[in-house]
Amino acid sequence: MTAVPPPGESAGVEGRVAIVTGAGRGIGRATALALAERRARVLGVSRTESELRSLAEEAPVEVLVESVATEEGCERIVAEARRRLGPVEILVLNAGIGSGHERAIWEQSTKVWRETMAVNLDGPFFLTRAAAPDLKERGWGRIVMVSSTAGEQGAPGMSAYTASKHGLMGLMRAVAHDLAPHGVTCNAVLPGWVRTEMAERSATREAEQRGLGVDEVWAERAAAYPSNRVVTPEEVAEAIVFLASEEASGINAEGITVALGGPW
Repeated sequence: MTAVPPPGESAGVEGRVAIVTGAGRGIGRATALALAERRARVLGVSRTESELRSLAEEAPVEVLVESVATEEGCERIVAEARRRLGPVEILVLNAGIGSGHERAIWEQSTKVWRETMAVNLDGPFFLTRAAAPDLKERGWGRIVMVSSTAGEQGAPGMSAYTASKHGLMGLMRAVAHDLAPHGVTCNAVLPGWVRTEMAERSATREAEQRGLGVDEVWAERAAAYPSNRVVTPEEVAEAIVFLASEEASGINAEGITVALGGPW
């Protein structure tokens, strides 16, 4: 079992072995960089090799090109982290498919539904199951699932995304109870609008449907928040890193909204 630092001594995430999925861009990249800055030992995972090369040039992280959409891929991710860095202690489940290609329920395709569930919900399940033995054996661990404000409310033309993010919240709460006796916490962050590549696709679709410019759509999204701006990837990453740290030991089975007080 991993030793706990004396009271008053900040442990953070230093030396901890962390997996971050969707690490090539957006929230995942910001999280991988923030963890590496705090001296965690990070494996960044993405399907895009060029983005991972760029990440590895910016910070001392290991990288792996792999998809979370299959059980076999998820098992390879955990096995590779274990081989390169040691037993997994922090699991950041960030990889996801957005809603930019979705349609109203009567037009929604089975392919879109299945692909979204595979990445947004099945992947986190398979990765958590694969990493759980390491977490249990070490008697310490942090799992952070990246949901969305869509994990608590619905919206038109987002049936797959919304259902997957609601499902992720249920998975998080169940895992938190399974692993709590072993010194492991499991929580979620629920970002509002963040101007990532994934969200840009939904903005483009909305702009086309409404005859607006993409920047006009983002201005409307920003105006929905009291601060008249959207959340940055770095702001979400800081919440994730806190939940992944020693200092967050008292937080379990919780969803932390990072949305500037706004509805989205």
